[in-house]
Amino acid sequence: MEYKTAFIETNGINLHVVMAGPEDGQPVILLHGFPEFWYGWRKQIPVLADAGYRVIVPDQRGYNLSDKPRGVKSYRMDMLVADILGLIDTLGYQKVNLAGHDWGAAVAWEVAIRHPERLSKLGILNAPHPAVMRNFLRRGDPEQLRRSWYIFAFQIPWLPEYYLRKNDWRNAVRVLRGSCKNHTFTNEDIAEYKIAWSQPGAMTTMINWYRAAVRHRSKLPKDLCVKVPTLILWGMQDVALSHRMARLSMDYCVNGKLVFFEDATHWVQHEEAGDVTKYLMNFLGNYFSSR
Repeated sequence: MEYKTAFIETNGINLHVVMAGPEDGQPVILLHGFPEFWYGWRKQIPVLADAGYRVIVPDQRGYNLSDKPRGVKSYRMDMLVADILGLIDTLGYQKVNLAGHDWGAAVAWEVAIRHPERLSKLGILNAPHPAVMRNFLRRGDPEQLRRSWYIFAFQIPWLPEYYLRKNDWRNAVRVLRGSCKNHTFTNEDIAEYKIAWSQPGAMTTMINWYRAAVRHRSKLPKDLCVKVPTLILWGMQDVALSHRMARLSMDYCVNGKLVFFEDATHWVQHEEAGDVTKYLMNFLGNYFSSR
């Protein structure tokens, strides 16, 4: 499988983007979460590309080879959404299919809510609708507060970066592997992640997504309905996000489908790669793109 890489200007920054599949194929943008980069979709990219889709996978701002603006404010949700809208514009599409995991799914939710005219279909992996997440934290849901401890720990300046980075990223690897099934991430995978984490300033800018979410919380629009067809895939053994939020997220979808993976963790696209790709392919199957 031949991948094309490019640095694409959007919203005043440059995003490193990996692309595969025919240039005239139906566009599918895949957004990674923390602490990954485009590589987090490596098991889906070749299958989608072989099926004729134009697969577009950016390193989001602050990650890997993409630009890393300074300051927590640079990672507000409105900036993250503007990055993706700008990417769609620069690539010349009217509409795209958009799928995201973790933080990438949080951005995808917001794009769908605020700019439904730019999307044909929405895929969400292990991330709740923003109103659901906000409600769970606001009302002090004990289970989710316990799971979200790391969000509050990440608000501390410089210490989280130091903790994760020391001893050749030993703690970062321990946290990653401790949240997934055995053998989800191979030693070769970990080597790739370490390279991405070691880019100058990267861990600080990655964690700044969490800091901005608390310090510069976006105001949700009055209309929170997701009007584009939506597929939610959720690993039920997620240690960070309660699966109870998945069903509640469906209440905001005009046309939605929810699929649980009972034995999968937060890293569902890694652990159930074949089935996740199959569900995405079936979901996208009837779409005809317009440029």
